Amino acid sequence: MTAPLCAQDYAEQARARLDPSIWAWLDSGGADEHTAHANLGAWPALRLRSRALRPLAGAHTRLTLNGRTLAHPILIAPTAWHGLVHPDGETATALAAAATGTPYVLSAQSGTAIETLAALPEPPHLWFQLYAQTRREDTLALASRALRAGARALVLTVDAPVNGVRNAEQRSGFSKPDTIRSVHLDGLSPPAARTAPPGGSPLFDSGLLDTAPTWDDVAWLRHRLPAGTPLWLKGILDPEDARLALAHGVDGLIVSNHGGRCLDTLPSTCEALPAIAQAVAGRIPMLVDGGIRRGTDILKALALGAQGVLIGRPALHALAVGGAPALAHLVQILRGELEVAMALTGCRTLADVDAGVLY
Repeated sequence: MTAPLCAQDYAEQARARLDPSIWAWLDSGGADEHTAHANLGAWPALRLRSRALRPLAGAHTRLTLNGRTLAHPILIAPTAWHGLVHPDGETATALAAAATGTPYVLSAQSGTAIETLAALPEPPHLWFQLYAQTRREDTLALASRALRAGARALVLTVDAPVNGVRNAEQRSGFSKPDTIRSVHLDGLSPPAARTAPPGGSPLFDSGLLDTAPTWDDVAWLRHRLPAGTPLWLKGILDPEDARLALAHGVDGLIVSNHGGRCLDTLPSTCEALPAIAQAVAGRIPMLVDGGIRRGTDILKALALGAQGVLIGRPALHALAVGGAPALAHLVQILRGELEVAMALTGCRTLADVDAGVLY
Protein backbone atom coordinates (compact mmCIF):
# COMPACT_ATOMS: atom_id res chain seq x y z
CA MET A 1 0.00 0.00 0.00
CA THR A 2 1.14 3.55 -0.68
CA ALA A 3 1.55 5.93 2.24
CA PRO A 4 -1.71 7.72 3.11
CA LEU A 5 -1.91 11.30 1.91
CA CYS A 6 -5.27 12.30 3.38
CA ALA A 7 -7.95 11.14 5.81
CA GLN A 8 -9.78 9.17 3.11
CA ASP A 9 -6.62 7.18 2.37
CA TYR A 10 -6.48 6.18 6.02
CA ALA A 11 -10.16 5.17 5.93
CA GLU A 12 -9.68 2.93 2.91
CA GLN A 13 -6.59 1.26 4.35
CA ALA A 14 -8.30 0.77 7.72
CA ARG A 15 -11.25 -0.95 6.07
CA ALA A 16 -8.88 -3.34 4.30
CA ARG A 17 -7.18 -4.23 7.60
CA LEU A 18 -10.09 -4.56 10.02
CA ASP A 19 -12.49 -7.42 10.55
CA PRO A 20 -15.76 -6.54 8.73
CA SER A 21 -17.76 -6.58 11.96
CA ILE A 22 -15.36 -4.17 13.65
CA TRP A 23 -15.49 -1.94 10.57
CA ALA A 24 -19.29 -1.93 10.79
CA TRP A 25 -19.11 -0.96 14.48
CA LEU A 26 -16.62 1.80 13.71
CA ASP A 27 -17.88 3.33 10.50
CA SER A 28 -21.60 2.71 10.16
CA GLY A 29 -24.37 5.07 11.25
CA GLY A 30 -27.84 4.73 12.66
CA ALA A 31 -30.73 3.11 10.77
CA ASP A 32 -30.39 3.98 7.04
CA GLU A 33 -27.33 6.19 7.71
CA HIS A 34 -28.82 9.33 6.14
CA THR A 35 -27.37 11.58 8.84
CA ALA A 36 -23.98 9.86 8.80
CA HIS A 37 -23.74 10.41 5.04
CA ALA A 38 -25.07 13.98 5.35
CA ASN A 39 -22.25 14.79 7.77
CA LEU A 40 -19.74 13.78 5.13
CA GLY A 41 -21.45 15.54 2.25
CA ALA A 42 -22.36 18.88 3.78
CA TRP A 43 -18.88 20.33 4.32
CA PRO A 44 -17.65 19.81 0.72
CA ALA A 45 -20.88 21.33 -0.60
CA LEU A 46 -19.93 24.73 0.85
CA ARG A 47 -17.81 26.87 -1.45
CA LEU A 48 -14.80 28.92 -0.33
CA ARG A 49 -13.96 32.44 -1.45
CA SER A 50 -10.38 32.76 -2.68
CA ARG A 51 -8.71 36.06 -1.79
CA ALA A 52 -5.45 37.37 -3.22
CA LEU A 53 -2.67 39.63 -1.98
CA ARG A 54 -3.66 39.52 1.69
CA PRO A 55 -0.85 40.03 4.26
CA LEU A 56 0.12 36.63 5.66
CA ALA A 57 3.35 37.35 7.56
CA GLY A 58 3.35 35.76 10.99
CA ALA A 59 0.49 33.38 10.17
CA HIS A 60 -0.43 30.77 12.79
CA THR A 61 -3.26 28.48 13.92
CA ARG A 62 -3.15 29.17 17.65
CA LEU A 63 -6.27 29.62 19.77
CA THR A 64 -7.31 29.67 23.42
CA LEU A 65 -9.81 27.26 24.99
CA ASN A 66 -10.49 26.91 28.71
CA GLY A 67 -7.86 29.58 29.30
CA ARG A 68 -5.10 27.55 27.64
CA THR A 69 -3.31 28.26 24.39
CA LEU A 70 -3.53 25.45 21.83
CA ALA A 71 -1.37 25.05 18.74
CA HIS A 72 -4.28 24.34 16.41
CA PRO A 73 -8.09 23.90 16.47
CA ILE A 74 -8.18 20.10 16.11
CA LEU A 75 -9.22 17.86 19.02
CA ILE A 76 -9.61 14.08 19.21
CA ALA A 77 -13.23 13.18 19.91
CA PRO A 78 -14.30 10.70 22.60
CA THR A 79 -14.76 7.27 21.04
CA ALA A 80 -14.96 3.94 22.84
CA TRP A 81 -12.65 0.94 22.85
CA HIS A 82 -9.60 1.92 20.81
CA GLY A 83 -8.21 -1.52 21.58
CA LEU A 84 -10.57 -2.92 18.95
CA VAL A 85 -8.51 -1.32 16.20
CA HIS A 86 -4.97 -1.33 17.66
CA PRO A 87 -3.36 -3.36 20.45
CA ASP A 88 -2.02 -0.23 22.18
CA GLY A 89 -5.53 1.20 22.37
CA GLU A 90 -5.98 4.61 23.97
CA THR A 91 -2.31 4.73 24.92
CA ALA A 92 -1.45 5.05 21.24
CA THR A 93 -4.03 7.80 20.86
CA ALA A 94 -2.60 9.65 23.85
CA LEU A 95 0.95 9.42 22.51
CA ALA A 96 -0.13 10.86 19.16
CA ALA A 97 -2.11 13.60 20.88
CA ALA A 98 0.88 14.60 23.01
CA ALA A 99 3.25 14.59 20.05
CA THR A 100 1.02 16.93 18.04
CA GLY A 101 -0.29 19.22 20.80
CA THR A 102 -3.80 17.90 20.25
CA PRO A 103 -6.32 17.85 23.12
CA TYR A 104 -7.73 14.35 23.59
CA VAL A 105 -11.24 13.94 24.97
CA LEU A 106 -10.99 10.54 26.61
CA SER A 107 -14.17 8.48 26.37
CA ALA A 108 -15.97 7.34 29.50
CA GLN A 109 -16.01 3.98 27.67
CA SER A 110 -12.26 3.93 27.21
CA GLY A 111 -10.49 0.63 27.64
CA THR A 112 -7.56 2.42 29.32
CA ALA A 113 -7.81 4.33 32.59
CA ILE A 114 -7.28 8.08 32.60
CA GLU A 115 -4.69 7.63 35.37
CA THR A 116 -2.60 5.47 33.04
CA LEU A 117 -2.63 8.08 30.29
CA ALA A 118 -1.94 10.94 32.71
CA ALA A 119 1.13 9.06 33.98
CA LEU A 120 2.78 8.80 30.56
CA PRO A 121 6.22 10.48 30.39
CA GLU A 122 4.67 13.07 28.05
CA PRO A 123 0.95 13.06 28.81
CA PRO A 124 -1.48 14.68 26.40
CA HIS A 125 -3.78 17.60 27.09
CA LEU A 126 -6.64 15.47 28.44
CA TRP A 127 -10.34 16.26 28.65
CA PHE A 128 -12.78 13.64 29.93
CA GLN A 129 -16.16 12.61 28.59
CA LEU A 130 -18.99 11.92 31.01
CA TYR A 131 -22.26 10.11 30.54
CA ALA A 132 -24.83 10.76 33.26
CA GLN A 133 -25.03 7.62 35.36
CA THR A 134 -28.10 6.05 36.94
CA ARG A 135 -27.10 7.57 40.28
CA ARG A 136 -25.99 11.19 40.39
CA GLU A 137 -23.36 10.24 42.94
CA ASP A 138 -21.72 7.94 40.39
CA THR A 139 -21.62 10.73 37.82
CA LEU A 140 -19.94 13.03 40.31
CA ALA A 141 -17.53 10.30 41.41
CA LEU A 142 -16.49 9.72 37.80
CA ALA A 143 -16.03 13.46 37.25
CA SER A 144 -13.98 13.78 40.43
CA ARG A 145 -11.79 10.84 39.45
CA ALA A 146 -11.06 12.46 36.09
CA LEU A 147 -10.22 15.81 37.66
CA ARG A 148 -7.90 14.20 40.21
CA ALA A 149 -6.06 12.53 37.34
CA GLY A 150 -5.56 15.89 35.64
CA ALA A 151 -8.44 16.26 33.18
CA ARG A 152 -8.62 19.89 32.13
CA ALA A 153 -12.29 19.88 31.13
CA LEU A 154 -15.34 17.66 31.47
CA VAL A 155 -17.56 16.89 28.46
CA LEU A 156 -21.05 15.69 29.35
CA THR A 157 -22.56 13.85 26.38
CA VAL A 158 -26.30 14.55 26.32
CA ASP A 159 -27.61 13.25 22.97
CA ALA A 160 -27.73 9.51 23.68
CA PRO A 161 -30.05 8.59 26.57
CA VAL A 162 -30.51 5.38 24.55
CA ASN A 163 -28.54 3.83 21.73
CA GLY A 164 -29.71 4.46 18.20
CA VAL A 165 -30.94 1.79 15.80
CA ARG A 166 -27.70 0.44 14.30
CA ASN A 167 -28.77 -1.98 11.60
CA ALA A 168 -25.43 -2.22 9.80
CA GLU A 169 -23.70 -3.10 13.05
CA GLN A 170 -26.41 -5.67 13.82
CA ARG A 171 -26.14 -7.25 10.37
CA SER A 172 -22.38 -7.61 10.78
CA GLY A 173 -22.78 -9.68 13.94
CA PHE A 174 -20.49 -7.36 15.90
CA SER A 175 -19.93 -8.35 19.50
CA LYS A 176 -17.44 -6.69 21.83
CA PRO A 177 -14.83 -9.24 22.92
CA ASP A 178 -14.49 -9.97 26.63
CA THR A 179 -10.94 -8.62 26.56
CA ILE A 180 -12.27 -5.11 25.95
CA ARG A 181 -14.16 -3.33 28.71
CA SER A 182 -15.07 0.20 29.76
CA VAL A 183 -12.69 0.49 32.70
CA HIS A 184 -14.10 3.75 34.07
CA LEU A 185 -17.53 2.20 34.55
CA ASP A 186 -16.32 -0.66 36.75
CA GLY A 187 -18.25 -0.70 40.00
CA LEU A 188 -20.86 1.86 38.97
CA SER A 189 -24.56 1.06 39.24
CA PRO A 190 -26.03 -0.20 35.94
CA PRO A 191 -29.40 1.13 34.75
CA ALA A 192 -32.24 -0.51 36.63
CA ALA A 193 -34.37 -2.32 34.05
CA ARG A 194 -37.54 -4.30 34.47
CA THR A 195 -39.18 -6.81 32.19
CA ALA A 196 -41.82 -5.22 30.00
CA PRO A 197 -45.31 -6.71 30.35
CA PRO A 198 -46.63 -8.92 27.54
CA GLY A 199 -47.33 -6.71 24.56
CA GLY A 200 -45.61 -3.79 26.27
CA SER A 201 -42.89 -1.52 24.95
CA PRO A 202 -39.35 -2.93 25.32
CA LEU A 203 -38.09 0.62 25.92
CA PHE A 204 -40.86 2.72 27.42
CA ASP A 205 -42.11 0.00 29.78
CA SER A 206 -38.67 -1.22 30.83
CA GLY A 207 -37.80 1.65 33.16
CA LEU A 208 -34.60 2.44 31.26
CA LEU A 209 -35.72 6.03 30.70
CA ASP A 210 -36.72 6.67 34.31
CA THR A 211 -33.23 7.99 35.10
CA ALA A 212 -32.47 9.59 31.72
CA PRO A 213 -30.63 12.88 32.36
CA THR A 214 -32.42 16.22 32.29
CA TRP A 215 -31.45 19.87 32.64
CA ASP A 216 -31.85 19.43 36.39
CA ASP A 217 -28.95 16.98 36.29
CA VAL A 218 -26.80 19.51 34.45
CA ALA A 219 -27.60 22.13 37.08
CA TRP A 220 -26.85 19.63 39.87
CA LEU A 221 -23.48 18.71 38.36
CA ARG A 222 -22.52 22.32 37.63
CA HIS A 223 -23.21 23.24 41.25
CA ARG A 224 -21.12 20.40 42.68
CA LEU A 225 -18.05 20.61 40.50
CA PRO A 226 -15.07 22.53 41.87
CA ALA A 227 -15.14 26.21 41.01
CA GLY A 228 -13.49 26.92 37.69
CA THR A 229 -13.98 23.43 36.25
CA PRO A 230 -14.80 23.79 32.53
CA LEU A 231 -18.03 21.91 31.81
CA TRP A 232 -18.95 21.33 28.16
CA LEU A 233 -22.06 19.73 26.70
CA LYS A 234 -21.65 17.44 23.71
CA GLY A 235 -24.59 16.63 21.47
CA ILE A 236 -26.27 20.03 21.13
CA LEU A 237 -28.07 20.32 17.81
CA ASP A 238 -30.89 22.77 18.49
CA PRO A 239 -30.64 26.53 19.21
CA GLU A 240 -33.10 26.33 22.09
CA ASP A 241 -30.92 23.72 23.80
CA ALA A 242 -27.95 26.04 23.27
CA ARG A 243 -29.83 28.84 25.05
CA LEU A 244 -30.75 26.48 27.90
CA ALA A 245 -27.10 25.48 28.20
CA LEU A 246 -26.16 29.13 28.62
CA ALA A 247 -28.79 29.51 31.32
CA HIS A 248 -27.34 26.52 33.17
CA GLY A 249 -23.81 27.90 33.33
CA VAL A 250 -22.19 25.60 30.80
CA ASP A 251 -18.72 26.68 29.64
CA GLY A 252 -18.77 25.33 26.08
CA LEU A 253 -20.83 23.41 23.54
CA ILE A 254 -20.00 20.66 21.09
CA VAL A 255 -22.38 20.66 18.15
CA SER A 256 -22.77 16.98 17.37
CA ASN A 257 -25.26 14.40 16.15
CA HIS A 258 -23.19 11.55 17.60
CA GLY A 259 -21.64 10.86 14.22
CA GLY A 260 -25.07 10.02 12.83
CA ARG A 261 -25.14 6.93 15.07
CA CYS A 262 -28.24 7.76 17.14
CA LEU A 263 -31.31 9.40 15.59
CA ASP A 264 -31.22 9.08 11.80
CA THR A 265 -32.44 11.91 9.50
CA LEU A 266 -31.16 14.61 11.83
CA PRO A 267 -29.47 17.51 10.04
CA SER A 268 -25.75 17.37 9.48
CA THR A 269 -23.70 19.28 12.01
CA CYS A 270 -22.65 21.63 9.22
CA GLU A 271 -26.32 22.50 8.66
CA ALA A 272 -27.08 22.89 12.36
CA LEU A 273 -24.04 24.95 13.34
CA PRO A 274 -25.03 28.45 12.07
CA ALA A 275 -28.28 28.65 14.04
CA ILE A 276 -26.58 27.48 17.21
CA ALA A 277 -23.79 30.02 16.70
CA GLN A 278 -26.43 32.73 16.37
CA ALA A 279 -28.11 31.61 19.61
CA VAL A 280 -24.81 31.52 21.51
CA ALA A 281 -23.64 34.85 20.05
CA GLY A 282 -20.05 34.33 21.14
CA ARG A 283 -20.83 34.06 24.85
CA ILE A 284 -19.19 30.64 25.17
CA PRO A 285 -16.95 28.69 22.78
CA MET A 286 -18.28 26.02 20.45
CA LEU A 287 -16.71 23.00 18.84
CA VAL A 288 -18.22 20.79 16.15
CA ASP A 289 -17.71 17.21 15.00
CA GLY A 290 -19.23 15.02 12.30
CA GLY A 291 -17.76 14.46 8.87
CA ILE A 292 -14.54 16.46 9.29
CA ARG A 293 -12.15 14.93 6.76
CA ARG A 294 -10.20 17.84 5.25
CA GLY A 295 -8.55 21.05 6.34
CA THR A 296 -11.09 22.88 4.21
CA ASP A 297 -13.82 21.31 6.38
CA ILE A 298 -12.12 22.76 9.45
CA LEU A 299 -11.93 26.22 7.86
CA LYS A 300 -15.63 26.07 6.99
CA ALA A 301 -16.54 25.03 10.52
CA LEU A 302 -14.66 28.03 11.88
CA ALA A 303 -16.33 30.28 9.33
CA LEU A 304 -19.75 29.08 10.55
CA GLY A 305 -18.99 29.98 14.15
CA ALA A 306 -17.05 27.12 15.76
CA GLN A 307 -13.73 27.68 17.51
CA GLY A 308 -12.47 24.19 16.68
CA VAL A 309 -13.37 20.70 15.51
CA LEU A 310 -13.14 17.13 16.78
CA ILE A 311 -12.21 14.07 14.75
CA GLY A 312 -13.65 10.70 15.78
CA ARG A 313 -13.73 8.03 13.09
CA PRO A 314 -10.63 9.40 11.28
CA ALA A 315 -8.59 8.99 14.46
CA LEU A 316 -9.59 5.33 14.67
CA HIS A 317 -8.89 4.82 10.97
CA ALA A 318 -5.34 6.08 11.45
CA LEU A 319 -4.83 4.00 14.59
CA ALA A 320 -5.92 0.88 12.71
CA VAL A 321 -3.39 1.57 9.97
CA GLY A 322 -0.34 2.42 12.03
CA GLY A 323 -0.94 3.22 15.69
CA ALA A 324 0.38 6.40 17.28
CA PRO A 325 2.68 7.46 14.39
CA ALA A 326 -0.16 7.18 11.89
CA LEU A 327 -2.54 9.21 14.04
CA ALA A 328 0.10 11.89 14.58
CA HIS A 329 0.61 11.93 10.81
CA LEU A 330 -3.13 12.35 10.21
CA VAL A 331 -3.32 15.31 12.58
CA GLN A 332 -0.39 16.91 10.81
CA ILE A 333 -2.07 16.33 7.45
CA LEU A 334 -5.26 18.04 8.61
CA ARG A 335 -3.36 20.91 10.18
CA GLY A 336 -1.32 21.36 7.01
CA GLU A 337 -4.46 21.35 4.87
CA LEU A 338 -6.02 23.96 7.16
CA GLU A 339 -2.97 26.17 6.81
CA VAL A 340 -3.10 25.93 3.02
CA ALA A 341 -6.81 26.76 3.04
CA MET A 342 -6.20 29.74 5.34
CA ALA A 343 -3.43 31.09 3.12
CA LEU A 344 -5.49 30.75 -0.05
CA THR A 345 -8.50 32.49 1.49
CA GLY A 346 -6.35 35.30 2.88
CA CYS A 347 -6.63 34.38 6.57
CA ARG A 348 -3.47 35.01 8.57
CA THR A 349 -4.89 33.73 11.87
CA LEU A 350 -8.01 31.96 13.05
CA ALA A 351 -9.38 35.36 14.11
CA ASP A 352 -9.52 36.28 10.41
CA VAL A 353 -11.79 33.32 9.58
CA ASP A 354 -15.43 34.36 9.39
CA ALA A 355 -18.42 33.98 7.11
CA GLY A 356 -16.63 36.12 4.54
CA VAL A 357 -14.54 33.13 3.45
CA LEU A 358 -17.73 31.41 2.23
CA TYR A 359 -19.79 32.11 -0.88
